[in-house]
Parts: sequence; structure tokens; C-alpha cells
Amino acid sequence: MKRVIPALAAALALALVVGCGDDSDSEESADQGSQPQQEAKQGGDLTMLYAADVDNIDPGITYYQYGFTVAYATQRPLYSFKPDDAINPEPDLAEGPPEISVDGKTVTVKIRTGVKFSPPVDREVTSADVKYAIERGFTPQVAGQYVGAFMGDLPGLKAFQDGDADEISGIKTPDDQTVVFELDRARGAIFAGALALPASSPVPKEYAQKLDRRTPSAYGNNQVATGPYMIENDASGKLTGYTAGTEIKLVRNPNWDASTDYKPAYLDSITIKEGNDPDVASRQILEGDGQVSGDFQLPAPILSSVSRGDQKDQMVLSPPTGRFRYIAVRTDRPPFDNPDVRRALNAAFDKNAMRQAFGGPITGDIPTHWIPPGQPGFDEAGGAEGTGADFMAKPEGDLELAKEYMKKAGYASGMYDGGKTFTGVSDNATQQKNVSQVAVAQFEKLGFEVDMKYVVRDSMYTKFCQVPSNQPDVCPSVGWLKDFADPETLLGPVFNGKNILQQGNSNFALLDDPAINKAMSEAEVINEPAERNAAWGEIDKMVTDTAAGIPWLWDTQPMLRSANVSGVVNQANAAWDLTFTSIN
Repeated sequence: MKRVIPALAAALALALVVGCGDDSDSEESADQGSQPQQEAKQGGDLTMLYAADVDNIDPGITYYQYGFTVAYATQRPLYSFKPDDAINPEPDLAEGPPEISVDGKTVTVKIRTGVKFSPPVDREVTSADVKYAIERGFTPQVAGQYVGAFMGDLPGLKAFQDGDADEISGIKTPDDQTVVFELDRARGAIFAGALALPASSPVPKEYAQKLDRRTPSAYGNNQVATGPYMIENDASGKLTGYTAGTEIKLVRNPNWDASTDYKPAYLDSITIKEGNDPDVASRQILEGDGQVSGDFQLPAPILSSVSRGDQKDQMVLSPPTGRFRYIAVRTDRPPFDNPDVRRALNAAFDKNAMRQAFGGPITGDIPTHWIPPGQPGFDEAGGAEGTGADFMAKPEGDLELAKEYMKKAGYASGMYDGGKTFTGVSDNATQQKNVSQVAVAQFEKLGFEVDMKYVVRDSMYTKFCQVPSNQPDVCPSVGWLKDFADPETLLGPVFNGKNILQQGNSNFALLDDPAINKAMSEAEVINEPAERNAAWGEIDKMVTDTAAGIPWLWDTQPMLRSANVSGVVNQANAAWDLTFTSIN
């Protein structure tokens, strides 16, 4: 027996969206929301300025906000998000909502007819293409970073990964328009939610399989598209519009059929120019035409001058993004393996000073726990007031309390006296570097000396903070944006020990706490809305109590647009929606 889920939010067993925490000291200067500031017009070429490259160009590998920005413009996952609704995914490649069996162990999706791959594949998408897309995510050549966390309960997965089977038996395609996912556990709700991520975008096996045999897969640099845009390529499919660290050029997909898609796709092309200095890029956007900001945080002087000047309508402030920013310390190494040391650090840090270095109150609120405002589980975890943890009570820091925790950890003077200099790797972008420099000073309050190395963002993640064998003691520039509106997507990938990966790791704290792992395993199979949010709210309290990191911001996202750009923010990804933005 199956029941049809009228919207994916119901499938995900979501509660009502709660409001954001107290931001009475926030600056009310930028436009808020996701609607265009002017009437949209067809045509035009947009330039988007990035400081760094995307984490990966392959839609089955990318797991960061600005890689998703490209993927959602060029690919059609089974579900995606309209700009003004971060809670209820919209059928995209799918023709309607998923069907989830009553026992939560089967998810069935029907896909649209008439959706075609871009050149050189030039054929209609079938359910087999969705099956292959998800299967490739479990191969070592692709190693999708979230498929294991949200899709790891497929029967036959182990045999497939061990090389004993050519396919995952739990994914069935009874006809060209139907894909059925069978699950070992009652994980239908979270599995259905994950179908709104880029990994469910179809991939043609006959074209991609030879590329996927390389390590790492070469498909990203030879990918085909199903969305309104594609990365410019040649007749063989090799991307000519992507130069790592320099440029990503999106052009219209000649095989995209607007009648099969809800996205208007006004623009003729989008050029993402990488390697920009945030201050220079910000001024270029404000003074030029046809440009928007990308992956960098707006420098504090820009935020201040724009919000108080004639150009304030050129800054757009997103709603609460569903992201927390934090400082990760390795909980598997002394002295940070001691929870009282970590509690001491949380107590000592002046988190308001860090927020000021990032741009001030307009950039968000200071956390009292982990699940951010606007997300399911926020109230259950303590809301804006928090869990009652004393070491989280004072945003400006409490050095005396911090020293008491250090004494509990065995440091009689209340200061670290181990003589070690700790390693750190930070994003070198202006705002992130500012924050990291403040963080170094905060560590020094308790006697911790951190030797910080500053590198570009993609290197920080892919070479250091995501690779446990090469991860430093401190990663001060990390954050986590929800995958979709479910509390598991905020806490599971970041704090569940089973999700620690040797490459592409997102558990930056390397936290492997048996009690938390057990609580998460139990909460993963809860589908009833109130029970699910309550369970994950309690897990938030557990993680907060262990002081697994130092959260310092629940953020909003200030962004810039040139005066002639009608910029639309996608609330789910907290970035410009390239398929709804236009030039006027």
C-alpha cells in the first residue's frame, strides 16, 4: 500500500517553520526576500563574480553552496526549489510528488517525458539515467559526499560497492518513466528529501560510464545538461566553458524545452569569473552593469557604505539561510578530545567580535546552539534562548568561566600549559581571514597558540579540512548550510561518527560520540513531524553539551547586484537563482 505525498515537505515530516532569533540590533537596510526588484525581461548576459572556484564541477560530487548554484542552473534533479520556498521542493524532472509506502521503505517517482540531454547525447531522459546517476555517487571515482548519509539504506549497495554486482538491486526501473527505491530501513522521508539534491540529476550511462572509470571521474569536465543552461562544450562534449579557478561559462541548452520546466530562464548566458578580490569585485558590481556577487562575503566597509548610501537598493539580504558558521577543532586529538577544554573555548570566545569582523549584525545572529532559526527542530533545541549551557550564555565571552572549565580539564592555572603550537588552515578571503585572525586572538586568551595558514577556499576544504589525514587541529572558516529543510541534514553529516570520510569529509570535528551516534540512528527512522523534530532537538542539545565546535553565527546572506539586474535569491540555497534572475 502506498500513499501519495502532496508535497515533499510532508514527505520529510516537517513542522511549521519557525521565525528567526532576536535580531533587534540588526541593520535594516537591504532588500529582503527573493522577488525581483524590477519586472523581468528576456535576454541578456550576466556576470557573476567569485573569489574562488567551485568545490567540484561534477553535479554528482559538488556539495557546497556555489557548486549547487551551477548545478541547479544546468541540471534537473527529480525535485528542486522555487526561489521563495525553501521548505516545499517542486517536482523538476519528476512529474509529481513522490509516493512513499506506509512502512517508509519504498519511494516511487514518476518522471516527465520530453526532457532531453544537451549535445552531444541529444536523447530523452529515462528512469535508467536517474538510476545510474545515483549509483555512480557510490563509486570511489565519484564518492558523492551526501549519498551515504541520506541514501545509504538501499538493498544491494554493499554488493555493488564491493564489486560483486554491476548495479544496486534496490533501485528498480519498471519502465522508462518510473524509478522505485527500496530501502532496508524506514528512511523514505529523508530519502525523498535527498532527491532534491543535484545527485539525482540524470546521467546517461552509455556516455558517462567510460568517464566514470577514471579516478577521479572525468565526467564533470565532459558533462551534459538537462537544465535551461549548460556549461559551454565542444562537439565531443568536452567543456570549453570551464577553466578551473578562472571561469565557468553557462550558455543556453539548445535541447531544453520550457514547456517541461517551471523555471523561466530569462538570461542568454552567465559567466562566472573567479579569482576576484571581494572589495574590488563589490565596487565593480555597484558601479557596473549586469553583475552580481558570488561566493565571497561582502567586506565590512562595503556593507556599511552601501547600507547607508544611495546604492542601498543594490544590496539584497536573504532570509535566515539555515546555516551555522563555526570553528572546528579536532576532537580526536589532545587536548581538544576533552569536552571541558572545548567548553572552555566556547566560554572564552568573544563571538560578537568575530561577527563584527565578518560584517556586523547584518550578517546574522550569534548562536545559542546548532540548529539555526527558520529550520525544523529550532524550537525543540531551545529556540533563541538556547539549551541553558552556561558556556554558551555570553556572546562577548566569559573568561572566568572558561578558566573554571580548564581547571576541570586538569589545567590547574586555568590556562593551557602544554607547550604545543596548534595548526590551523583558513580561507584567505577578506572576511574569512578577518574572522580567523580574531579567532587566533581568542585562542590566545587561554594560552593556545595557533599557527594559521591562509589558502583559497576550495584548497582549504579539498586539501585540508575535508581530509582527516591532512586536517589541521583548527579549521576556523567552516560552516554548514542545510541540504534541505530537515534537522538531520544539519546535524547528521556534521556530527555523526558514521559519516566521517577519508575524502570529502564534512564531520570537521571528527566527532564520534557513541551516545550521539545511537541517538541519531534512532531519530533517522522517525517520520512523524513532532516526534522527529523533538528527537533531533534533543540531539542538538547533546551536541551542544559536548561543545563539538565553536558556533559563532547563524547567518543571513548579504549580496550585491548591479542596478540593472533584477536579482532573485533562492531561499533554499541562499544564493542568486540564475534561472529566475534577469537583466533589465
